[in-house]
Amino acid sequence: MAIFEYTGRDSRSNEVKGQLEASSADSAAGTLAGRGITPINITEYKARKSGALSLSILSQEQKVTSPDLIMFCRQMYTITKAGIPLIKGIRSLAASLKHYTLQRTLNDVADRLETGLELSVALRAHPTIFNHLFVSLVSVGENSGRLDLTFEQLADYLERDLQTARSIKQAVRYPTFVLVALSVALVVINIWVIPAFGGMFSRFGADLPLPTKILIGISNFFVNYWPFLLVAVVAALVGLWHYVKTDKGARHWGKLKLRLPVLGDVIERATMARYARSFSLMINAGMPLHTSLDLCARAIDNPYLADKVRTIRSGIERGEGLYQTHVMSGMFTPLVLQMINVGEESGQVDVLLAEVGEFYEREVDYDVKKLSDKIEPILIVVMAGFVLVLALGIFLPMWEMYNIQK
Repeated sequence: MAIFEYTGRDSRSNEVKGQLEASSADSAAGTLAGRGITPINITEYKARKSGALSLSILSQEQKVTSPDLIMFCRQMYTITKAGIPLIKGIRSLAASLKHYTLQRTLNDVADRLETGLELSVALRAHPTIFNHLFVSLVSVGENSGRLDLTFEQLADYLERDLQTARSIKQAVRYPTFVLVALSVALVVINIWVIPAFGGMFSRFGADLPLPTKILIGISNFFVNYWPFLLVAVVAALVGLWHYVKTDKGARHWGKLKLRLPVLGDVIERATMARYARSFSLMINAGMPLHTSLDLCARAIDNPYLADKVRTIRSGIERGEGLYQTHVMSGMFTPLVLQMINVGEESGQVDVLLAEVGEFYEREVDYDVKKLSDKIEPILIVVMAGFVLVLALGIFLPMWEMYNIQK
């Protein structure tokens, strides 16, 4: 199968461009005709694409990101709201896209729809793009005849989720940058700076103070064994990465993230915001509680908290109420628990859960804005300690040599 780039006209004589996979140009023309597109020009994509574009297709740039899915949901809302047939609408949408991976995916979805499959079943064939929550909500929208509303709700959910993820990245970016810079400075000082001073001190034959001996000893260790240190660091990082990919490791990492100084509270609130939004969206769509909670456990992306959500689901299956099971989970503050209790008693759980999600989002936004005020004193103390040890190790012997010369 080769990739072909085409230019054609749709049923309204509008120009459309795109790519498709076919065994030959004639086969591509037949496929386009079946989609209601009159081909004007068909060329093999591989023969005329640039090197940069080839790299783009093979790189992560072609990964379907959250903004891509948000735009897709908005466009699907417009298509379903206008009453355009799904197959025709998805074909037209795919033809207008420049994102190769998403375009190919939508064409495959349309092909599956033509065989008589439902939209949710067709989307399920692409789990790396459309997750369980996405597909389940589309299925509920199909069965309830509210597919347009489902896509609108999914777009809103993904937008809020993306904003929360960006807040977390913003919160982590500053301390990560400082710690990396400090690590690089530590390596540079131990390999190049301290050995220069150590050589100078040895020529004078001065009796070195303890801080200087410690610094020179650490520096010698870095200089003599840096290949082994590098291998050990790389091996530790690779081992840690593989451990986190295991079920046990993922749970430990999920629990550890919530206990990080300063950042742990922000991450926990952001995760709770995602849980509340997901649960509200699925209840509003009419999903059973146990199914909604199972999907929420997958959506929050923290295996440690996901186990607690599954505990809530088990309590629901035993006939316990939402308020009681959420209290037993130990995940929520008393204020949030009262909101869940009021929602359960009034029959407006989805509305109150949406309020809970907004409550957590406001706290996350506030914490991120104040994060630098919390982290800066800690980093200043760390930097001051680092500079103090370095200064004592270097300047104490210099003062002693000056006193000896006097």
